[in-house]
Amino acid sequence: MSSLFDLTGTVAIVSGASGRLGPAMVTALAGAGATVVAVGRSSSRLAEAVGDVPGVELATCDITSDEWPALVADVAQRHGRLDVLVNNAHVARGGSMRTSTDDDYREAFDLAVTASARAINAARPALAASAAAGGPASVVNVSSMYGVVAPDLSIYAAEAHRNPPFYGTAKAAMLQLTRYAAAELGPEGIRVNALVLGPFPGEPGTPEAEELLGRIAGLTLLGRVGQPEEVMSALLFLASPASSFVTGSTVEVDGGWTAR
Repeated sequence: MSSLFDLTGTVAIVSGASGRLGPAMVTALAGAGATVVAVGRSSSRLAEAVGDVPGVELATCDITSDEWPALVADVAQRHGRLDVLVNNAHVARGGSMRTSTDDDYREAFDLAVTASARAINAARPALAASAAAGGPASVVNVSSMYGVVAPDLSIYAAEAHRNPPFYGTAKAAMLQLTRYAAAELGPEGIRVNALVLGPFPGEPGTPEAEELLGRIAGLTLLGRVGQPEEVMSALLFLASPASSFVTGSTVEVDGGWTAR
């Protein structure tokens, strides 16, 4: 069974590699044998987050710029292949309908939807070649529970701390992008799926944050929040030959949050 998850000899790209869950994603793919290009805006944050992971290349890039599709194409050209693309970057800040600006929505959609679509288009020729050669040819879009359900506002003590509408709206659009891309790229053997992630907060820095974390944990069916390493197996499933007949699908890793 382990051979189904083997990515030896493959090449993967992960955006948002220095964020909360990016390092676990990079580690999972590299541990399965892939050469991983870890992408982030800050070279110092990238180096700190994943610089010590064997088999990882660091690439600094603003994925909302024209450098992003060019980087994807360059990785495929330099390595002679590209087998896995993970679109993971996101906006991390709070807000509400009242406080969210036009620029907030534009940034969220640029990161979650536009950048993902541009990367998929840039990777498409190499992914099709991967499929033709028997490779995994997999795109994994990282969405959220708030792309599926509305937040429970009662858990937030302040308006500024709420999960903002621009985030959930962009993550919902990412799920539909996944379905459209799967429909179009399927005939080429390219699979496109999405992870729907639940609460994976960082360590609370204040008593107020600790209380919020407890309220969030109480809304999952498991009664706790997730840890970064708990994303690894689901990502590896979608990225590897283990999911060879899975496309246009979502895999929820949310402790049962969206099952209510």
